[in-house]
Amino acid sequence: MSSSLKRPEPTPPHALPDGAAAPAGAPLAIICGGGAFPLAVAEAARRAGREVVLFPVRGFADASVEAWPHVWIHIGRFGRLKSEMRRLGCRDVVFIGNVLRPRIRDIRFDWTTLTLLPQVFRMLRGGDDHLLTSLGRLFEEAGFRLVGAHEIAPEILIPAGQLGSLAPAAEQMEDIALGRRALAVTGPLDIGQGLVVMNRHVVAVEAAEGTDLMLARVAELRANGRIKAPPRCGVLVKRPKAGQDRRLDLPSLGVRTVEGAARAGLAGIAVEAGGVIVADVDALVRAADRAGVFIYAFERDGAGEA
Repeated sequence: MSSSLKRPEPTPPHALPDGAAAPAGAPLAIICGGGAFPLAVAEAARRAGREVVLFPVRGFADASVEAWPHVWIHIGRFGRLKSEMRRLGCRDVVFIGNVLRPRIRDIRFDWTTLTLLPQVFRMLRGGDDHLLTSLGRLFEEAGFRLVGAHEIAPEILIPAGQLGSLAPAAEQMEDIALGRRALAVTGPLDIGQGLVVMNRHVVAVEAAEGTDLMLARVAELRANGRIKAPPRCGVLVKRPKAGQDRRLDLPSLGVRTVEGAARAGLAGIAVEAGGVIVADVDALVRAADRAGVFIYAFERDGAGEA
């Protein structure tokens, strides 16, 4: 734990009223998985004049978090995490970064989590949105207030329209429209946040493997002849699941995904404007232009085009 951390008296564990802000000066707790997003959110909070404490998850978060006030945590040590957050005066909490779904045997339970085992088993029986929503409810029941990463750092939300020098053609807009409709069906089933459409044909749906491995599968299908579409055909479409809690697990887009789309022979990527997060938009655009891949952000349903 960083020696720079302040040690205020524990905050009483009663819940904040809906929509209530944390007490003035209360640090923001950021529970950090891997990737660049946790530090992007921490920087945004600091620019806004807010103290932060990072709670990086061992095995996932990057060592760069140690430049900030921090407390390393293990998956399954909910009692210790809760007591540390209270001791440090945290009331608002953000979840951000990549964390893979754990196996039960990999969870290092403390006594508090052991008392919650029936609830933990129910949390793990379902898709990612079910798991994260159930986890968020645990924190709310403990008196903390969940805050979306995009509420702290709105600049990470992808803006609407064409990004970069390339635009989707008419046939690609048809693929995008089909992808949006397909995700509207799969989202409520908690299946995934992305899929690939080629010539109005859904050729891959994201499941437990995640976007990057789905794109690698598309590249393999092209290589072995199962997909016979010409190069620069098809679109990766991503959007949040219908009805999901947007404070948790908004889909993300980065340079690696752009490179994966190019290797899969896709023409471009389409995402929901304001529903997908990007750590560095400029780097994303440069990568897309370099790879010859378009990036297009469509309006959320009901906020413009259908």
